[in-house]
Amino acid sequence: MVRLLITGMSGVGKSSVLRELGERGHEVVDTDYGPWKTESGLWDDVLMGALLGESTEVIVSGTVQNQGDFYDRFDHVVLLSAPITVLLDRVRGRTSNPYGSTAEEREEITSNHALVEPLLRATATTEIDATQPLLHVVDQVEDLLRVRT
Repeated sequence: MVRLLITGMSGVGKSSVLRELGERGHEVVDTDYGPWKTESGLWDDVLMGALLGESTEVIVSGTVQNQGDFYDRFDHVVLLSAPITVLLDRVRGRTSNPYGSTAEEREEITSNHALVEPLLRATATTEIDATQPLLHVVDQVEDLLRVRT
C-alpha cells in the first residue's frame, strides 16, 4: 500500500484531484480542512505522525512549510503545477474556497509561485501538469498508487 502527498500552489487543483480520488474509493485527507494544522499553519506533528503511521494507504493534500519533515513517510510526493496565469484564473473563478479573491491574495499566490514552487519541484518525486483535464491528472496519480518506492 502507498502513502502519497499531493502538493502545489493555490489554484492548481489539489482539492479537485483529492475529491475525485475520494469518489474513486481512496482514503484521502485534505490538510487545508480539519485539525491537521497548528495555529501557525504548520502540520501538527502528532496528528500527521499518527495518520502516516497508521494508514497503509492514504493520499494527503497540502502545502505547508514543514511538509518536508514528513517526506520520508510518503512513497510519492506529487507536485501539481500550472502557469501562474492558469492559477490566477482558477482562484478568481472558484466558489469552493475564497482564498485568492482579493488582489493581495493573488499577489501572494504570484510570489509563492515564483519562490515556493521551485522548492517543491526540487523535492517532489513526480510532477504532473495540472493544465490537463482533471480526470487525466487523477489517472496519473492513481497510477502512482500501484508503485511503492
